[in-house]
Amino acid sequence: MPNDVQYFLRPGLLQLPSLPPLSLYVHLPWCLKKCPYCDFNSHEWRGAGEKTIQLHRPGAAESEAPQADGGIPEQRYIDALIADLEATLPMTWGRTVHSIFIGGGTPSLFSPAAIDQLISAIRARLKLEADCEITLEANPGTFEKDRFRAYRGAGVTRLSVGVQSFNDQHLKALGRVHNRDQALAAVEEAAQSFETFNLDLMYALPGQTLEELQQDIDTALALRPPHISIYQLTIEPNTYFAKFPPRLPEDDIAYTMLDMITASTGAKGMARYEVSAYALPGHGCFHNTNYWQFGDYIGIGAGAHGKISFPHRVIRQVRYREPGLYMDKALQGNAVTQEEEVARADLPFEYMLNALRLREGFELEQFSQRTGLPITSIQKGLAEAEKRGLITRDFARVRPTERGFDFLSDLQELFLSDAPAKG
Repeated sequence: MPNDVQYFLRPGLLQLPSLPPLSLYVHLPWCLKKCPYCDFNSHEWRGAGEKTIQLHRPGAAESEAPQADGGIPEQRYIDALIADLEATLPMTWGRTVHSIFIGGGTPSLFSPAAIDQLISAIRARLKLEADCEITLEANPGTFEKDRFRAYRGAGVTRLSVGVQSFNDQHLKALGRVHNRDQALAAVEEAAQSFETFNLDLMYALPGQTLEELQQDIDTALALRPPHISIYQLTIEPNTYFAKFPPRLPEDDIAYTMLDMITASTGAKGMARYEVSAYALPGHGCFHNTNYWQFGDYIGIGAGAHGKISFPHRVIRQVRYREPGLYMDKALQGNAVTQEEEVARADLPFEYMLNALRLREGFELEQFSQRTGLPITSIQKGLAEAEKRGLITRDFARVRPTERGFDFLSDLQELFLSDAPAKG
């Protein structure tokens, strides 16, 4: 049960001079199929008779279209999200929300009408910035003509299309439900409907060659996306790939692939502003940047995480993970299953874990503003990182070097509260 807001406003060890920007994350947990590499809180929807849902495909007869988007309990889940948000409002009274990110799962399984209802309910309850960025994740496997345009009409300002690859063989290996042609069609409609959209890609795939990756990059860039997120495939615990590991490219090949990606995107004027994100000027994702800068975010939906700052403390929350249980609890006004204050000793690492992912790093002043701690609390780690050539710094800002970007985990580890300096 969440603590009363008066509890969070009591005096404490921290003294934050101001509160960071606030965002909202909304989790829609269902997918057509669970991908073998995915460790997110996503669930295959199985309706009556345990039949996996099938979404209407472009060109299919109208009689083949599913009812209520395959049976996902849209209305009940939307009602639960709204109840969850309302229960959280006292923690953020008066604060402006700068961005909304609707992620999953596969949010594009939800109908445009449901997304319209959700965004309208959010607008009625939160103070949104005039040009609030509203991102929706969408997969080509849920694409049908004019669906993306309908999301635009519902208030979405930015679409993130989960392509992963344009190679049918690799898509099959990744367990994706779409093919190359569907991916191309989805991205083309996204480009027609949105001024800003993101292409989500992966590299170092099972059996992928340098030539095949270059083909993926060239195909993606030919579609002229203003933003590309591209992640190296890694084997995560509790996934199908963890049980049955595929053979992935060797590390030196993966590093070469990353160099190819950076060179190709740079040739098109896209800057690598974050470890895994490339964008044209003016098209960076505010929501993700706020996250990396240790900003605040309300998290609603099954398994969603949130971080909210108060003048004297920083709070983290986690919602119930299983969708059915989440809906029951949220509709009772009790969606939060974990709530804790971030320990003072953990704040330096939590901040640095995020901020060092950004090409421009962070301002020293911002570290103190967001954590309430003096810069001396990370001085030992900064000195060691500079000695190793992982960062550059002056009196105002710290930036990761190219080496720091390539060995980000080593750099972040230097700021663990119990991490000794390494020689």
